[in-house]
Amino acid sequence: MTNNDATMTLDIAISDADLCAELAQYPSGPERVEFAVTAMKIGVMALRQAQGRIDAEQVRREGDRFIENLGQALTNHQKEVTEQVASCLKSYFDPQDGRFNERVQRLVGKDGELEQIIRSQIEGDDSHLVKTLTAHMGKDSPLMQTLHPEAADGVINALTTATEKALADQRERVLLEFSLDNEEGALKRLVGELKKNHGEIGEALQKRIDEVTGEFSLDREDSALSRLVGRVESARSQITAEFTLDEEGSALSRMRRDLLNVMETQRKTNEQFQVEVMEKLAAMTAQRKEAERSTRHGDDFETAVYEFVNQRAQRANDIAARTGNTTGVIRNNRKGDVVVELGPDHAAAGARIVLEAKQNASYTVPMARAELEEARKNRDAGVGVFVFSRRTAPDGMDSLIRYGDDILAVWDAENPDSDIVLDCALTVAKALSTRAQQHSAAQSADFETIEKAIREIERQTNSLDEITTSAETIKRGSERILNRARIAREGLEKQVILLDEKLADLRELVVNDVGVAIAA
Repeated sequence: MTNNDATMTLDIAISDADLCAELAQYPSGPERVEFAVTAMKIGVMALRQAQGRIDAEQVRREGDRFIENLGQALTNHQKEVTEQVASCLKSYFDPQDGRFNERVQRLVGKDGELEQIIRSQIEGDDSHLVKTLTAHMGKDSPLMQTLHPEAADGVINALTTATEKALADQRERVLLEFSLDNEEGALKRLVGELKKNHGEIGEALQKRIDEVTGEFSLDREDSALSRLVGRVESARSQITAEFTLDEEGSALSRMRRDLLNVMETQRKTNEQFQVEVMEKLAAMTAQRKEAERSTRHGDDFETAVYEFVNQRAQRANDIAARTGNTTGVIRNNRKGDVVVELGPDHAAAGARIVLEAKQNASYTVPMARAELEEARKNRDAGVGVFVFSRRTAPDGMDSLIRYGDDILAVWDAENPDSDIVLDCALTVAKALSTRAQQHSAAQSADFETIEKAIREIERQTNSLDEITTSAETIKRGSERILNRARIAREGLEKQVILLDEKLADLRELVVNDVGVAIAA
């Protein structure tokens, strides 16, 4: 120990269990030293206060420093949380490559799904709108056929025929009245009356004839024939105006406005539909985020593995314990998330199996084996099981692999179909534990059978994973692949049953050997 001004170096061996446990929570180095110094300061000040020698200025200074450190830690934590939240939100709502914007763009963007649906209804010669307008107002529609000038049974042709017939009849009647061949005609009666009365037929008669003839002349605008033709032309113009788009008040223009109103209503309906779709997408995105943040109702992957293993252990009268938060045999070492101790009814009673559960994409197979080796030593276990999450498992990795006493399994906590993989991993681990405690020559054949069953379980499990993936890819459309998956599953179950039977036989044999030894 040296003392130089305000600097002092201490080499202390701490044996108190509480202090060791508290210090072990900090990594070895400056962080642990700083925590220890702070704890010593608090202890020294507490002792001074108890002795009545506390320095108020030092308390205030240390309090300010503690508050400053605490504020800095909170600021750093807030910054990290803000960055994580911003990164997560950016991955979904980034204007450039966000998942939400990408899905909305595919839905409402140019050539999007909504535009294609609307365009299929209103664009193209085969659209529903074009077909409807063509049927009612097209070239071959009954309306256009009725309004066509050359149509034999059209409105214009009917009006023209009726007008021409009326004019012809009127002309014939007028000419008949002024024909000298018609004894009942006005001109014949007039001539006869003049001859009879010997009246003067000079200028007065000529004037009268001119007046009558003028009434049937088209050169005069106020003649009877001109007025009749004008009325016919007015009627024709009025009929034509009703079927032109140039006049705002025409029947055809009113029909066009009604169609535009219907289309505008449809557009507003589509916009409302788009808003509803976007709201639904937002709700679905929120639900998906919530689902991604949780694993089996909010538990983390390690908790899900423990719950699964604990459930199986209770059925087999084994003891499962979660040990990830406690130190093991190695000092300050917490490797080994779950430990299963085989129950008294098992052939390898008391044997320990350690499990490591990781949902971390950075873990590789060599890293997993290295961590299992350390976990087996730390938890005094003979067999280790490393459980990868399906989400973060290395690409191309088989569902079940064994390296000696190390078993690597890939499990999907949210897919019950993958539970068979973890069941097989636990069964193989129990078999390896049993083999480790039995060495007699009489049991060599049984262990050979067990080894074959373990290898068959590995092969069938990997085959089952491959088949299931293929079946999901083609959406379970191939009966042959599903049949193969069923056969593989049945074979796997048979091997598990065979392995359980062999383990039961070994357990009975061990019990008998113990009984014989006791009797001897």
